[in-house]
Amino acid sequence: MSTNPVADFFTAIADHYDSQFHDEADEDRQDDLDDVAEQVTELLRGHTVLELGCGTGYWTDVLAESAKSVIATDISEAMVDVAREHGGDHENVLYRVVDALDVPANIGGDEKISAVFAGFLWSHLRREQQDAFLAGLRARIGKDALLVLIDDVYIEGVSPTVCRTDAQGNTWAQFIDAEGKRHELPKNYPTDSALRKRLGSAVREIKIGRWDSCWALTCRLK
Repeated sequence: MSTNPVADFFTAIADHYDSQFHDEADEDRQDDLDDVAEQVTELLRGHTVLELGCGTGYWTDVLAESAKSVIATDISEAMVDVAREHGGDHENVLYRVVDALDVPANIGGDEKISAVFAGFLWSHLRREQQDAFLAGLRARIGKDALLVLIDDVYIEGVSPTVCRTDAQGNTWAQFIDAEGKRHELPKNYPTDSALRKRLGSAVREIKIGRWDSCWALTCRLK
């Protein structure tokens, strides 16, 4: 095990993630995701995209439809392996194991990254990690790159049970792995005003959309 409990949890459930977290029987959530996916497809059309926290490749498939190219990354090698297997037909996708808080300076190689996408990653970053995440993108990707964040809205009785709030204001929730073991992980549910305040010093042109089960934010790095 590493010192990153979020990475350890998702590595442990990589083979079961889709069945556990992508329940297509939940028609309302699927409708929300389909709506967001349609907008993301158009928003990132023609871009060279760095995807952070690709998981099993759900959003990688969406990005690959219209992006010029996609570098799909995750801190978990097990997740990257599943994503690569799922997206084997994508000729415009490169899969890499990368920590979103330590993006290599040459991540795009000869191509300049024009957009960064992170689906359901932001909520698992503690506040101090969110600051490091934004600082790293500004340093490694540079000014004017498009940043797209998508994440969960808290739904009573559906979302993982929030068990505590720490001194920094992060909420922590209980997650259960495929073997029934409980894991306490950071899981934040920010309001629009909190998002604008958190990102405002690092980005510009913030736009936020909300659905019943998720939110999406677009902006430009300063």
